Formats: sequence, structure tokens, C-alpha cells
Amino acid sequence: MIEFEEIDASRHRVLIQLEKKLGVEFKKLELLNNALTHTSYANEKGKIFDNNERLEFLGDAVLELASSTYLFEKFPNMPEGELTKTRASIVCQQTLAELAERLELGKMLLLGHGEDASGGRTRTTNLEDTFEAIIGAIYLDSGWETAKNYVIRQLTPEFEKIGTGINPKDSKSQLQEIVQRNPSSKIEYVELSATGPDHMKVFEYAVKIDDKIFGTGTGRTKKAAEQTAAQKALEKFQK
Repeated sequence: MIEFEEIDASRHRVLIQLEKKLGVEFKKLELLNNALTHTSYANEKGKIFDNNERLEFLGDAVLELASSTYLFEKFPNMPEGELTKTRASIVCQQTLAELAERLELGKMLLLGHGEDASGGRTRTTNLEDTFEAIIGAIYLDSGWETAKNYVIRQLTPEFEKIGTGINPKDSKSQLQEIVQRNPSSKIEYVELSATGPDHMKVFEYAVKIDDKIFGTGTGRTKKAAEQTAAQKALEKFQK
């Protein structure tokens, strides 16, 4: 059972504004507020109410099923391996964090003082987790169809790239292609750190090209951290 924090008038206005941006009306506005509650904030309050970790877990599952269902139905001739790669290239940390930024979720997050002071409102993992938590909240409040439709609306620009024949590639594959243009160049991914409890690890990876760091990234999995590092490296090549 979710323990909700009481919502005051000022916070209520913030949540109503977010509702309009989402295009989803909540029966229980407390669920939306819970999706914006970082563990650091709940811990500072003595865990009187829940943080958004469980909603993020649920939202992640809804996101994967919704995107998988869309791809399965839209591209009946696409083999399983391509379906998996396509989904991974679309439903990635970078995309979800960008969607969260468009909604300005960072400004609305409830953070502990330490997390806020250390840049928590713009941290990629926080933005990704919050976006997934909101999907979980929509699912609990309005059911599968509403949650699925919301996911599809948000990811439509990425899905449309497939429909126009643009084959989305993950950042690591794109970077690999660039590096391979010089046969003597070598690319590798190096783990810089792994912090947090086992069930909530955050990994930091660097991508090195010819022993020089071209990008670093964080993620809840090693693969996600590598993808983010590769994306940062790609941005340097594109400048």
C-alpha cells in the first residue's frame, strides 16, 4: 500500500499543470505526486511516505510491454532479433531523460537537500526513473489502455523513423561505425564506479578511443551506462 504525502495548495497547482502537459487526468493526484518523490526526499522525512522506486519498477514494465506491442503489431515481418534491437534503440535512457526534460520534471521533483544541491534535478538517472514512475502512476490510476496510449504518443516520433525507412541504431553501434573508419583505432568501455545498494546500483562508464576518454555516462545497468557514454562521444564527433 502506497503511503501518500499530503498535498498543499501550491503543490496541487504544480500537479494540475503537469496533468495538462501529460494529457492525462488523474483520479488520485497523490499518485502523480508520489511519482515525483525521490528516495532522498522520503528518507529526509523519515520514510513517513513512499518514494517513487516501486512506481518506476511498474512503469518500466508497462513501457516495455507497450513499446513491444506497438512494434509487434506495426511491423509483422520484422524478425525477433530486429524487434529487440529496435526497441532497445528507442526505449533507452537518453530518450526517456529527454522526454522528462520536455515535461520539465526536474523542476517538479521532490528531492532531499543533498540530492538537490548535487545536481539531482538534471541527473539523467533521476529523470529517466521519474518518467517511468509517471507511467506506472498512469497505469495504476487509469489502467492499461490509457498507459499504453500515453507511451505510444510519447514515442511516436521515434517510431515514425522506422516507418520512413530510417533504421534506428543504438549509440554504441553508431560510434563503432565511426571508429572503424580508421582500422588502427581501438575503442573500449571502462567502468569508473558502481554505487548504491545492489537493487539500485548506478554505474558510471567511460568510452575510450585510442586510450583517450571521449565520453562518460551513468545508468542503472552497465549497458545503459555504456550507451550514455557512447552518446556523449557521438555528440563530440557531431560538433
